[in-house]
Amino acid sequence: MIRRTVLLSAALATMATGGVMPASGAEPTPPGPTTARPSGPGQPGEPSGASSGASTGASTGKETDPQQSTTPSGQATPGAPDSSSSSTTPTPPTTPDSSGSPSTPPDAPSGAASGAPGTPPSPSSPSDPRALPDPAAPDAPLDPRAPGAPGVPGGPPSLVTGDPRDFGAQIFRGNAFDTCQAPSVSTMRAWKGASPFGAVGVYIGGRGRACPKQKHLSPAWVAAVHKQGWKLLPVYVGSQSPCVIAKNKRKVRMSGKDPYGQGRREGQDAVRQARKLGMAQRSAVYLDMEAYRYKNKKCADTTLRFVQGWNSAVRAQGYVAGFYSSANSGIAHLEKARAAGARGLPTAVWFARWRVRPSVNGERNLNPKAWQPHRRIHQHTGNKKRTYGGRTVSVDHNLVDAPVAIIK
Repeated sequence: MIRRTVLLSAALATMATGGVMPASGAEPTPPGPTTARPSGPGQPGEPSGASSGASTGASTGKETDPQQSTTPSGQATPGAPDSSSSSTTPTPPTTPDSSGSPSTPPDAPSGAASGAPGTPPSPSSPSDPRALPDPAAPDAPLDPRAPGAPGVPGGPPSLVTGDPRDFGAQIFRGNAFDTCQAPSVSTMRAWKGASPFGAVGVYIGGRGRACPKQKHLSPAWVAAVHKQGWKLLPVYVGSQSPCVIAKNKRKVRMSGKDPYGQGRREGQDAVRQARKLGMAQRSAVYLDMEAYRYKNKKCADTTLRFVQGWNSAVRAQGYVAGFYSSANSGIAHLEKARAAGARGLPTAVWFARWRVRPSVNGERNLNPKAWQPHRRIHQHTGNKKRTYGGRTVSVDHNLVDAPVAIIK
């Protein structure tokens, strides 16, 4: 009884502090060799090189970061691949310190996470009690003058840490691919088991999406590939940063007048698209923000405000807010904002750094303790044609230890 009382008191203390933990310094902390250990299997025999900086990313909808294409692989410090990593979706732990280690193969279908989907709360109520409870990622205030807004001193930095399964998310650990056009059901069937992949990134919406006309993506497609055992990583390519680098994305740059409001509106749309496809509450949805010049302060402030608004709207409707960008731009920017005490940050990050070994823990532009555990995806190879089961698709390769979609 005494032990139970102590545990209860500790849990209440954690809730009272909002799960906020201080971080040292305002700049990204490079991980040391001992922390750079991937939590999923690598790609034995796979090429680690990225396509040239002149690539338009037409096959996948993602752009190549010019900084990435010139980054030597020796600068990253990932450790040896962990062959024990796998995919699972256990019932969320009942105690804060329970991690529930996965034990099934990466491509094995997993069960439903706790927290059955319900009626989504109003998107205009970010503080709705039914909103996604991720105390490690406190929401951004609507007031542009409030603490944590661009140009306003932030609060104590949050490491954005804690097991997402504690609030009903479903985790996949293993290899995934993403491609601009969702492959046919028959191709997905041919790849299942024959390929090293157990999850697939699908582009569900957004005005910046490179393949707006999806030939196959539909509720029926989602249900069919889910039945085959695939896990899904929904990606939304919305408005891009005002200082986006890719020329073909400049036509969809966000407005500087009310980036928070614009972000909220697009976040609401992202959830609508996910819901139409049969993706339930507690599903992850990843915002795709292509490489931008984040050292331009005005541009960085506008972009961060948009991301905060998008995250707020996604979480308000009970979904998991994720963020994809290049490691040397969007990810470096968010890490700097996190260390400075910014609010409304994503629950999970998906970083693109090519020409390095796959590792979710070896990214030098992320504090090794931030966005942990089960909150990271590493896109390590891009624009490569792969053939499995007699079917060829141009894909990006990803190592995943993060939330995925929950299919109704």
